[in-house]
Amino acid sequence: MDRLKGKTAIISGGATGMGAASARLFAAEGAAVGVIDRNAAAGEALVEELRAAGHRAHFAAADVSRKADVDAAVASVLEALGPVNVLFNHAGTIVIKPFLETDEADWDMLFDVNVKSMYLMTRAVLPQMLAAGGGAIVCTSSISAVYATPNEVLYDATKGACHMFARAIAVEFRDQGIRCNAVCPGFIETPHGNREVEGLSALGVDVSDAAIRAAQGRMGRPEDVARAALYLASDEAEFVNGVQLFVDNGFSAV
Repeated sequence: MDRLKGKTAIISGGATGMGAASARLFAAEGAAVGVIDRNAAAGEALVEELRAAGHRAHFAAADVSRKADVDAAVASVLEALGPVNVLFNHAGTIVIKPFLETDEADWDMLFDVNVKSMYLMTRAVLPQMLAAGGGAIVCTSSISAVYATPNEVLYDATKGACHMFARAIAVEFRDQGIRCNAVCPGFIETPHGNREVEGLSALGVDVSDAAIRAAQGRMGRPEDVARAALYLASDEAEFVNGVQLFVDNGFSAV
């Protein structure tokens, strides 16, 4: 199918994991794909792979928590691929520590990467969408926005902010043709997800294989999230706006 045919998409944090799976799927569905990530080696390799498969793709290195980097990267994608009408705010990281062992630097870093990046990316791309008469924004939140986990207070707080960011953008810009939704993964088998499991296990939280199976059947796959993001980005979701789509096989339904 060509559910993104004729569209140009930017994926922040698109070099690896769920972001890379989304880049591959978006390209296969007809989009020109701009990958923005600080991991230049992985990002460039992914774009070479996409181009070799006959897709239009472009990589721009950036620390998406820094405005100058974001503005330069978005301008680079605009020049290479044309105006952007799909934005997947996917970049993110995690801090796993007992709350009283965290410090202000942990808080600032995590909010910069997980939340400020969404502000900066959306602020840079939204004018292009408005000029074109519309666009779709997808933000990666998490089950952690509503299901608290010990030793993840800072992370949970950032994901709650992601939830409300997506809803507020949707409300403010709905009547100008903009949709903004959040995709909320459960435990996913990516470098990020594996690091989370290892970190929580080391602190005595039960995230064993048995516990994951009980909560959500299996570890999720990057492609599970990519398919959900594709739906939210596509015109098939034209009347879906301001929602949180949980991709967790029932974890959040209990």
